[in-house]
Amino acid sequence: VVALTFDDGADGGNITKILSILKANNVKATFFLTGTGAKNHPQLIKNIATATPTHQLGNHSYTHPDFTKLTATQMTSELSKTETLIKSLTGRTTKPIFRAPFGASNSAVLAAVGNAGYTKTIQWNIDTTDWKGISSTAILARVVPNIVPGSIVLMHTGAGAPGTPVALPSMISQLKAKGYKFVTISELLKLPPSGSKTYTVKSGDTLYKIANLYNVTVAALAKANNITNYNLITVGQVLVIPGTTPPPTTTVTYTVKAGDTLYSIATKYGVTVTALASANKITNINLISVGQVLVIPK
Repeated sequence: VVALTFDDGADGGNITKILSILKANNVKATFFLTGTGAKNHPQLIKNIATATPTHQLGNHSYTHPDFTKLTATQMTSELSKTETLIKSLTGRTTKPIFRAPFGASNSAVLAAVGNAGYTKTIQWNIDTTDWKGISSTAILARVVPNIVPGSIVLMHTGAGAPGTPVALPSMISQLKAKGYKFVTISELLKLPPSGSKTYTVKSGDTLYKIANLYNVTVAALAKANNITNYNLITVGQVLVIPGTTPPPTTTVTYTVKAGDTLYSIATKYGVTVTALASANKITNINLISVGQVLVIPK
């Protein structure tokens, strides 16, 4: 599989052409949207969200700044302003995927955006450099010979990348000829659908016990996780909980293991670091100890 991704800037000049090509070839893609773009061309953003096949939306900030030079508060503002605008236009969320402007990221950026609900910061392994205005031939030469299973290809929607809509049909046909299928980022990473709850299997768990905990049927739980043998689940396996049933009343706990951080645990359970720290009366988020039992907030 391969994920085609498009970063949308202020002008979005090629969006209509790109969507038309993707539809004609029945190819799904992922669009990382900026607040500035959504403000400048709201109808085109709506068109992305309603296009067929269904594309995934991600957050690419509001004003496209270097996040490594921002405070956590500024990063959160960039993300939330974009999310609010995209939601108002499309009714869809950009969570949990974020692409840092310029690909600029570090541990502070990951912590801040993760705490804001963007637990997956998405880079790429093939950069078309289409924004330089290079030809379609040059774009194809950067993509097709370098494709590997699981590739994430970076392209742009702006008029400053005129080679992209020209290269796209040939790129798709050549990759299909190599046996590739086109998926969204969440499909590539096998992320649960936005808003889905997950549960990590613990020692002593059974599928029946977990289904009962979340008030779903064993059959529904098995189907949601492609489980054919109801008796075969493994400790550490992450299960998607089907439906929109409220979280269980039973308290969920986690025992800290070597190498854990509060951020990694919060990400695992889909909660914020702040909420996790508050639930466990932790004042120093960098100070947890192996063997410590943490309550996972609902």
